[in-house]
Amino acid sequence: MNDESESIQNAEEQNVPGGDAMDGTKVVAAPVQRVMPPIVVLANQKGGVGKTTTTINLAACLADKGKKILMVDMDPQCNATSGIGVPQQPGRSAYRALLGEGSLADIVVGTRFKNLDIVPSEVDLAGAEVDMARADRYLHRFSGILQPLLDETAYDFVIVDCPPSLGILTMNALTAARSVIIPMQCEYYAMEGLTVMTNLINRVRESGANPHLEIEGILMTMYDGRTRLSAEVVNEVKGHFGDLVYKAVIPRNVRLSEAPSFGLAAIEYDASSSGAKAYKAFANEFLRRYAKPHPAPSLAPGPTVQ
Repeated sequence: MNDESESIQNAEEQNVPGGDAMDGTKVVAAPVQRVMPPIVVLANQKGGVGKTTTTINLAACLADKGKKILMVDMDPQCNATSGIGVPQQPGRSAYRALLGEGSLADIVVGTRFKNLDIVPSEVDLAGAEVDMARADRYLHRFSGILQPLLDETAYDFVIVDCPPSLGILTMNALTAARSVIIPMQCEYYAMEGLTVMTNLINRVRESGANPHLEIEGILMTMYDGRTRLSAEVVNEVKGHFGDLVYKAVIPRNVRLSEAPSFGLAAIEYDASSSGAKAYKAFANEFLRRYAKPHPAPSLAPGPTVQ
């Protein structure tokens, strides 16, 4: 046994993590193994379903509860960035890091929420769809650049907003994720998007690109209590997906629509609004689910849309 091995053994026997052991021997401290936080992606290839609104408000509500959150804006439209009050700046997106030039740590910025950081976006990220297609392991570029950041900084959750498409950026998010939240508008056409997403998640798992990917839940959004249609859609989705559908339902709400124009989350803009209360309830339900084990389910195909 060499001197370094003896020092480590002495430290373990004397319960000394590093520095000087009780007998004066120099001790080599073992590296700290940081627990990987859950990476949760919000995705739906249909636009206008409340995906970015949900990303912003889930992240804000979790941060407000004392959770340390990293929000990642993977959408070149940059709505999650502006919606949380972070100005767009040239070069401040994951684009260069995805191409192997720089790191995510270089562009992470804080927000008004003490516990909420963001990897912002700007329009140059649109070029990644083309440029990454020529790169090695192009579906795993995001997971490769995210890992070093998570090794350096302790977060409780990583919340990723995806573009309304099934392109390379969305696929990168899915291959890095532990789970997916699918926001779904309470309209029948939105069920087509739900079918596509569940089938895609199955393919990502079965292909081996991310065998542990699962649906975290389906969040019904833009619920209009004045119409029978909204209730019918919610009941049909619950009938097919059961407990995967969150009990919290996000209503159509003017205050939710106004908040992003001020760069504010709903709980900042009007905490008493029905939209803010709904997102608080959703965040609570999200945390309760994460307190339970997360086996990867075998997903059934999506419902047939007539």
